[in-house]
Amino acid sequence: MKDKRCSDPTREIGRVHVYVSGVVQGVFFRAHTTQVARSLGLTGWVRNLIDGRVEAVAEGARDRIDEFLSWCEKGPPAASVESIEVSREQPVGDMSTFQTRY
Repeated sequence: MKDKRCSDPTREIGRVHVYVSGVVQGVFFRAHTTQVARSLGLTGWVRNLIDGRVEAVAEGARDRIDEFLSWCEKGPPAASVESIEVSREQPVGDMSTFQTRY
């Protein structure tokens, strides 16, 4: 008998590398991103870039990754997201939590 958990696409593991542009620094974007990712059970990190963008890597269940990306398109209330750039990557499993990087 086939294990149904293995064939459930919502439980497949995915990884994304995201760049968020707009008014995304100085508005608690990283803190909110960390909170959202942890609540979704994702691992990874988020950091500010010198050019004003925010960069994040998130790994976890693909359905949760999709929820994370939807949140990144809006960001926290004080943010004004202009665009997000998303690269889907092979999961690595190299992180145990989601962290804010400085």
